[in-house]
Amino acid sequence: MVPHRPASQAEGSSTVLARLIPLRCSLAAACALVSLASFAAAAGAAAQGRLDARYVVTLAGVPIGKGTWVIDIADEQYTAVANGTTAGLLRVFASGQGGTAARGYVGNGGTLIPSVYASSIMSDKKTEELRITLASGNVKEFSVNPPSDPHPDRIPVTEAHRRGVIDPMTSTLARVPGTVDPVSPEACNRTVPVFDGRLRYDLKLAHKRMERVKADKGYEGPVVVCALYFAPIAGYIPDRPAIKYLIAQRDMEVWLAPIAGTRVVVPFRFSVPTPLGLGVLEATQFISLAQPPRAASAKVQ
Repeated sequence: MVPHRPASQAEGSSTVLARLIPLRCSLAAACALVSLASFAAAAGAAAQGRLDARYVVTLAGVPIGKGTWVIDIADEQYTAVANGTTAGLLRVFASGQGGTAARGYVGNGGTLIPSVYASSIMSDKKTEELRITLASGNVKEFSVNPPSDPHPDRIPVTEAHRRGVIDPMTSTLARVPGTVDPVSPEACNRTVPVFDGRLRYDLKLAHKRMERVKADKGYEGPVVVCALYFAPIAGYIPDRPAIKYLIAQRDMEVWLAPIAGTRVVVPFRFSVPTPLGLGVLEATQFISLAQPPRAASAKVQ
């Protein structure tokens, strides 16, 4: 884990590491443990489902954060909302909380097309607000407050970098095409283009193995385990230690579980080795329910 640095220097932790997970911890050090669980997004137009999940974050087995995540996938639109806070011993050193949300619509072929992404992180010393508006995979408007500090070595984000991308929240929903079981190797083996308001990066996934999980409440069954690799494109400073650390990581894993009623899988667990021990984000509650199509619901009523 990269040590906490002042805001002007903590590019890897407060930007890459804090923004990529849906459970938005406000403290950079906590978010560094669980930051890269983000994936390609899509959902079948005829499939509806809802997920209500709770997660805990641990470092070397010690709880340092917790959060909630609610996803609704309907026949024409989707929403995803997450909230997180520091917890346990970490509160002694710094406290914080944050929230992030995304919404969009279901396009032809079932693709989830994001329209709005917003996040807010509040800590003891500062608040960060971010908002992105997209259309057909292209960024139309975005704002980040406070903005990134100017630096001569920062690779600039161009207009071309903001085309054909997915926001961090939408990218946590991975649809498995075809008719095979969604919890299968096909859920991995992909590269996802992400723009988070500051950075443009790719997340590369590859299948590793199958496992079984049992949440304290909710899902019990198989998950597919993917290796995860971070590849920055623009908006970063190449010599920053946090960036080098993420690029060099070869042991990050994400475990994907299904949302009932859809072909979408989402993170149940994410892990990354750190110098202080294994960092883990894991669901304690993972309740998903299939939802009837809107037209069918109207007839029943």
